[in-house]
Amino acid sequence: MGKPSYPDAATRLEVLAARRNLKMARSAHAYVRGSTIQFYRWLENSAGKVPDGPPVWICGDCHVGNLGPLADAKGRVAIQIRDLDQTVIGNPAHDVIRLGLSLASTARGSDLPGVTTARMLEAMVAGYAKALEGDREKRGAFAARPHVVKSILRQSVRRRWRHLAQERLENVEPVIPLGPRFWPLSTDEREALDALFEGDDVRAMITGLRGRDPSAAIEVVDAAYWMKGCSSLGRLRYAVLLRVGSGDLCLVDIKEAAPAAAPRTPDAAVPRDNAQRVVAGARALSPNLGQRMLAARLGDKAVVLRELMPQDLKIEIERLTPGEAMALAGYLANVVGRAHGRQMDPATRRAWHAELTRHHTATLDAPSWLWANVVELVSIHEAEYLNHCRRYALASAA
Repeated sequence: MGKPSYPDAATRLEVLAARRNLKMARSAHAYVRGSTIQFYRWLENSAGKVPDGPPVWICGDCHVGNLGPLADAKGRVAIQIRDLDQTVIGNPAHDVIRLGLSLASTARGSDLPGVTTARMLEAMVAGYAKALEGDREKRGAFAARPHVVKSILRQSVRRRWRHLAQERLENVEPVIPLGPRFWPLSTDEREALDALFEGDDVRAMITGLRGRDPSAAIEVVDAAYWMKGCSSLGRLRYAVLLRVGSGDLCLVDIKEAAPAAAPRTPDAAVPRDNAQRVVAGARALSPNLGQRMLAARLGDKAVVLRELMPQDLKIEIERLTPGEAMALAGYLANVVGRAHGRQMDPATRRAWHAELTRHHTATLDAPSWLWANVVELVSIHEAEYLNHCRRYALASAA
């Protein structure tokens, strides 16, 4: 058997574009996850009205797969927003609509009837609105967690380093195995990564987690280019295996921070550096994640570093019953509502809550603007998904 070949730094982009097209062709819901830029273009041109919500940090790409268990610096776990690549200070209605589109796509993937999608949006609005009610101490999550959330939280809190290593590295040995997901680095890339982990800011981030000794030595054991994600494919992405002190291993994800597609509020105080923007948004929306992220520079690129924790998981959904779908919609919207609401003063929360409870109809206990936008966007995404599959099939056959 010959030696395997891997794309070098000059040819990665073409390979990554092909992988991204393949991932987006696998299902309509995968296409929703990978089409953030198109989402905002279609939303801008849609007939549905979008209310002007109060300017707060928003996720910008608020789909089901971007929520899940996240551990804080001490290992405590909560369901929060997992990916902040698109975060800006913007209109919270955009997160609500994008989550509604993602949930509607999930419902279609589970072959649920259309009436269930309507009930999911009602549950979503109820969960989000509940997060805005009362004072800071009384606001909270739904009392009852859906079965899928209970299951993933149980799995999350039981995970240890060996689970992360087996899942991400496919072994527990201190090496990153080259293969379909991990590609070799150029000499310049490896030297740049080695230099990055000699910085004081990076040292402080790594030793500040999990009660580590601040004076512990940090050694780069191995590193590789990481073929990961969907919408982020094509940007720099590295996996770095570190040894901290005498033997503590950890895995650091380094991702290039690109400009956000989500529209920002004019004159909002958003950092111009994209990595700093991502970290600021994470600290506002997802404290568990934000406290273990760092903005840095790698050559001429803005990058975000975060140590991966064994407890970090995404919510994966294959099939849902109508009851499970409605419960999940309410719960996830409540998580997003709390992330938005903690940034608002009481008067702003009351005003935004009032907007969410207006414009309901006799047949739908949710704002008409939400229903109109989700319905139109579902139809656009379905058509664009089929066109994407056709173009992908033709390109593959060529």
